[in-house]
Amino acid sequence: MPARMSLTLRQQRLGTELRKLRERAGLTSTAAADLLGGPQSRISNIEAGRYAVSADRVRTLARHYACSDESYINALASMTGSRAQGWWDEYQERLAPGLIDLAELEHHATALRVAVVIHMPGLLQTTAHARAVMAESMPPLRPYEIEHRVSYRIKRQAVLYESTPTPYTAIVHEAALRMGFGGPQAAREQLDSLLEASEHENIIILVIPFGEASFPASGQPITYASGPVPQLDTVVLDTDHGCEFLDAEAQLARYRSVLDRMEARALSPEKSRDLIHRIAHDT
Repeated sequence: MPARMSLTLRQQRLGTELRKLRERAGLTSTAAADLLGGPQSRISNIEAGRYAVSADRVRTLARHYACSDESYINALASMTGSRAQGWWDEYQERLAPGLIDLAELEHHATALRVAVVIHMPGLLQTTAHARAVMAESMPPLRPYEIEHRVSYRIKRQAVLYESTPTPYTAIVHEAALRMGFGGPQAAREQLDSLLEASEHENIIILVIPFGEASFPASGQPITYASGPVPQLDTVVLDTDHGCEFLDAEAQLARYRSVLDRMEARALSPEKSRDLIHRIAHDT
């Protein structure tokens, strides 16, 4: 079985979950390999995501590891086999691997929950807003690089408007609504676009207004992508160095708590719409 030349986040995650199952069962990789009748390197390569693994093999490993959570096992089995090609593959040579992984993660997510302070949520940005944000990147991007990133960001938004759209909750600080990227006209168009998006049943926009006495986050954009089962949830932090993906149980619990607290300080969807409308009128 040839090793994969490059690994996606999804392939690595499957391997990580299989390793967690083995460790919970108290088995070494050598012991697990003996149960399969193969060398230890086979288990190591599967857990590293370097080798593809079949759904039947995942079910066999789960049985050896005494895992009886059928929903979890089925979710892992659905992650096996050859990776299906997605629209994001056309950007493989143009964008960092983390951005490609983000698009695939959003595609497979059963729900998305985001929180932003300065920028608009990526999946709700207009083309003009996205272009203005990209123009401020450091180090500066070349014009064609900006256009690649803008087109990629707009294509990601399809998950919100497909025939079976992904449930999406955006917690937006008032500061992001008033930043004015791209100038007054672009800012008004962006706010009008938010209002339009909020009319979709799957999209909830909650605004944290100025004047809140406390703020439970560091200010960096947070995305919480729900998987088919809670064990496969993922947190994405948008940092200056690219996307950081987190999936440890303690990390997931921490960011669920952070988002819950942010949501508790936000206005209702109706009051959020009223505030967005007032800001758009004043822009």
